[in-house]
Amino acid sequence: MDTKTKATLTLDGKSYDLPVHAPTLGPNVLDIRKLYADAGVFTYDPGFTSTASCESTITFIDGDKGELLHRGYSIDELAEHSHFLEVCYLLLYGELPTAAQLSDFEGRVTRHTMVHEQMHYFFRGFRRDSHPMATLVGVVGAMSAFYHDSLDINDPWQREVAAIRMIAKLPTIAAMAFKYSAGQPFVYPKNSLDYAGNFLHMCFAIPAEDYVVNPILSKALDRIMMLHADHEQNASTSTVRLAGSSGANPFACIAAGIACLWGPAHGGANQACLEMLREIGTVDRIPEFIARAKNKDDPFRLMGFGHRVYKNFDPRAKVMKESADEVLGLLGIENNPTLQVAKEMERIALEDDYFVSKKLYPNVDFYSGIILDAMGFPTSMFTPIFALSRTVGWISQWKEMIADKDQKIGRPRQLYVGEKHRKYVDVRHR
Repeated sequence: MDTKTKATLTLDGKSYDLPVHAPTLGPNVLDIRKLYADAGVFTYDPGFTSTASCESTITFIDGDKGELLHRGYSIDELAEHSHFLEVCYLLLYGELPTAAQLSDFEGRVTRHTMVHEQMHYFFRGFRRDSHPMATLVGVVGAMSAFYHDSLDINDPWQREVAAIRMIAKLPTIAAMAFKYSAGQPFVYPKNSLDYAGNFLHMCFAIPAEDYVVNPILSKALDRIMMLHADHEQNASTSTVRLAGSSGANPFACIAAGIACLWGPAHGGANQACLEMLREIGTVDRIPEFIARAKNKDDPFRLMGFGHRVYKNFDPRAKVMKESADEVLGLLGIENNPTLQVAKEMERIALEDDYFVSKKLYPNVDFYSGIILDAMGFPTSMFTPIFALSRTVGWISQWKEMIADKDQKIGRPRQLYVGEKHRKYVDVRHR
């Protein structure tokens, strides 16, 4: 972090100098850490949308350019040449691995995919119709009761063990939640399969017959995982950092992130988008819904368009569209009405003045739901798949926060607009 200049704030006739930090990429940042001590005032920023809460070297987003970088590598390049576990290594350790490092890393993840056998009993405590995200939050939080040898956040080796365990076990736990809700027996992981293929096997294999993982489906799922691996300081990542700032164990922090991701404005967006496309139904009904979206008095909102950060085309959406074509072509459902609606909606969004002026481009959620649905996943599994994909990003951000010498327990301030001092009145006189 390089401090180039200073900004001057004038308040009530007094001037205060604020350091200005110059990042490697992105806008300059005003350092207001001493503002309250020096001037007795707070800043007001609902949602922290204009506040840099930390210093990070992991992920950078340029919303205006539609650019996403992991450790300096563009998501487009990674999606074309890399795969999920290699991106996991990059996020965790800062560099692309050598062949030997990647082999060692993949081996460590593979050997940790099984969960403690007693954890199976947890699932029986949930109702069969429980949402898999509810199960995921509970079981991941309970991991701290089983893996006592990786709870000390001050021990680098224990942090490393916890990281590998969660990356390895989240797919197993998510698949178990899926199987439990479907009333089917749990399927154990297979060390002979790759990360995405193993998850497909644990979700769709049954004891009565053999299940062969289709490499195109496995590759598409691997891409979905890669595209969701990390996304800077979003709501769930900030939740993980905030929980971690208290010194909470890593399993509790990731469970907190999963709980935050569950919100429909965050991880549930791809489910909402698919449901919208199904509601539209056919291409001829699109004009009706476009008109509703443009009507300020109509509560209807188009899902899968625009992004809180991206003011250009979401770079992940381009890759996701390619995968959608491959998967639906493989399954022989390229004429699927939902896909046809999606493609026509995308065409309109790129040409219609209303969409262009508001920069409402398709985002990553627009096609991911279609792909997961085509693979056979129910909409209730969309967010758990997002969660297991984002786990590596959460862990990378958590590890970075723990190692940050400037890290403090999170303590946001407030603009209080409630009552002033009032005297207590006895209940008999109210």
